[in-house]
Amino acid sequence: MRLAGARLLDDRDYPAVRAALAADPVGSCMVSARVEVAGLDPWRLGGELWAADARPVRTGRIQGLCFSGPNLIPLRGNATALRSFADRALRRQRICSSLVGPAEQVLGLWDELSPEWGPAREVRDEQPLMALDSLPRLPGDPAVRAVRPEELDRYLPAAIAMFIEEVGVDPRAGDGGASYRARVAELIAGGRAFARFEGGEVVFKAEIGAMSATVGQIQGVWVHPDRRGEGLGATGTAAVVTRLVRGMGRTASLYVNAYNAAALAAYRKIGFQQVGEYATVLF
Repeated sequence: MRLAGARLLDDRDYPAVRAALAADPVGSCMVSARVEVAGLDPWRLGGELWAADARPVRTGRIQGLCFSGPNLIPLRGNATALRSFADRALRRQRICSSLVGPAEQVLGLWDELSPEWGPAREVRDEQPLMALDSLPRLPGDPAVRAVRPEELDRYLPAAIAMFIEEVGVDPRAGDGGASYRARVAELIAGGRAFARFEGGEVVFKAEIGAMSATVGQIQGVWVHPDRRGEGLGATGTAAVVTRLVRGMGRTASLYVNAYNAAALAAYRKIGFQQVGEYATVLF
């Protein structure tokens, strides 16, 4: 028997939401980063937060929590909670480009949604979630630095190449790349895009995507195809970790496809340890 659907959270739920997010700071970083800045108002948040609980939870534990926005991110919840999230999501046309988050919740929710939203373009069902809260074991590349705003046009081709390689679609599709360019420019302006330039060309890049008060999530790690196998990915990522841990006072985190043995080996060499498992469903 289907439930009526999850409940939209509001400011009355804020203390319980913050407690739920704090219980798993690495796993919830993408959502925490939004909530800490915007609160629970959907317009400011850029999406909605849903709970499986029937009424506001001013204190105590939220049993099921899901963010619905550009991505659908189920953070916690049993099978009943996931059914309620699916019911609410199916009331309208799909607006998210992916499901992402803890593997158990993502794959359980996808089971509920796939009859109407499927087939997916790709399901990545095993993505180790890794974290490092101390300086890396591997020395960072001293040539890796924050990208400057005036370097956007030199940085953007590498960002586009990474996106196509990793996600499988061109981020310029639809609007000619205006929205993706704006997002990259925002990361650069915030001091969260890093690169090694050689001869004016990017040979390594990475970004700090989501950043909460305690955790920064590294994304978009990329090495120029002509320079792979030289260790630039490991030393470059180590430089970004150092910036996060020492410069920003945060735990560094990332998630990676389990089949990417080279990346996993590099991250372990840096000192990352697995703290959970993510999954992603791409549309």
